[in-house]
Amino acid sequence: MKKTKDLTLIAAFIAIGVVGASFLWFPTGVAQAYPVQHAINVISAVILGPVPTVIIAFGIGLVRNALGLGTLLAFPGGMVGALLAGLFYRYRKKTSSAVIGEVFGTAILGSLISVPIARVVMGTNAGVFAFVPGFLISSVTGALIATLVIPKLKTYYERKR
Repeated sequence: MKKTKDLTLIAAFIAIGVVGASFLWFPTGVAQAYPVQHAINVISAVILGPVPTVIIAFGIGLVRNALGLGTLLAFPGGMVGALLAGLFYRYRKKTSSAVIGEVFGTAILGSLISVPIARVVMGTNAGVFAFVPGFLISSVTGALIATLVIPKLKTYYERKR
């Protein structure tokens, strides 16, 4: 029964991430900010853990790209931030740890991984730190949204488990 609930929650988070990306986004220079992706990363890291959170980030990126709502940069930015959010939360059990993992994973590591992807696959000649400001703004905004939502979701979800 727990697996069914977790799979349903994963599907719901993917759906929320895809729909949220179409409604809440803004340009940030070279990249575009999709804060709902980062909010979902932090929320799912707290509720489900690192592996499901990476699966959710991959699913959101895959569906957004299939629908033409995103770029290939959704994968390194979303997935690295998701992994670190989940791992940081697992070891500290604090929402602030998930937020730090999301922001560091997305803004620093995800943006650095995006540079060769942008050059080779997308044909964009971006500098090493071209994606950092946009990824930072997006991940911080999403993490702030998550910190407002998590207290209610966490208590509700833990009561239902």
